[in-house]
Amino acid sequence: MQSDTSKGPEPIIKFEQVNKSFGQLHVLRNLDLHVAPGEKVCLIGPSGSGKTTILRILMTLEKPNSGLVWVDGELLWHREVRGKRVAADEKHLRHMRTKIGMVFQQFNLFPHMKVLRNVTEAPIHVLGTPHDVAEARALELLDMVGLSSKIDCYPMQLSGGQQQRVAIARALAMQPKIMLFDEITAALDPELVAEVLIVLQNLAQQTDMTMLIVTHEMWFAQDVADRVLFFENGQIVEEGPPSVVLANPTNPRTRSFLRAVLPQGVRDQGSQDTIACD
Repeated sequence: MQSDTSKGPEPIIKFEQVNKSFGQLHVLRNLDLHVAPGEKVCLIGPSGSGKTTILRILMTLEKPNSGLVWVDGELLWHREVRGKRVAADEKHLRHMRTKIGMVFQQFNLFPHMKVLRNVTEAPIHVLGTPHDVAEARALELLDMVGLSSKIDCYPMQLSGGQQQRVAIARALAMQPKIMLFDEITAALDPELVAEVLIVLQNLAQQTDMTMLIVTHEMWFAQDVADRVLFFENGQIVEEGPPSVVLANPTNPRTRSFLRAVLPQGVRDQGSQDTIACD
């Protein structure tokens, strides 16, 4: 199945016949994927189906073996020189990275820096933002994620959920057009998951930022996604609004996956066209 491109505005993210292999493992197979500006898209599917690889290609952490990727109307891994398409140089990649922020499973905070400096460091040294402007923006973001009282703490003094919320604020401080979230609750204790996902819910509802979210939290996908993509073997097997893909999937593999990951009570509700959580 190919992601629909026939309607709506020019995509802010576009994959065209993208392939990626790691040795003999073919992770992405002729992938066509389009995401509209401001769209919130959740990627679901079994481990190893290519979801995280998509995010890593967008972050220029992995280079595709073939195919083309556009971000915000510009080629990501290539550039045009005198009418010819050539491989992107580091200057072009640095420029493209300013458009995208990513939050990983692991928090990756600077352990020797307090919370406030963790959030201001990149805007000051990468974007050249004046210190007072960066600090004011950081304080706003830390308040947004509920951590304004923790600005003088070191990461080791915070819970896992708090550290992940700092990581979200740090990524947002770079003011990207696109935010990528890769299973950001996977390393958290179960009781800390909700506090992080609530921040993402608020972000999705209150901003027009484009968001790509890899998640196994189906209730979260139901609440925040404009569109859900189910991946298997490096391809989009099924896609559509969460009310369809999560509640009434048409593909047998999607149904099998959801039976495995959803609690029994949610599965029963799903058969009645709804997915809910307490």
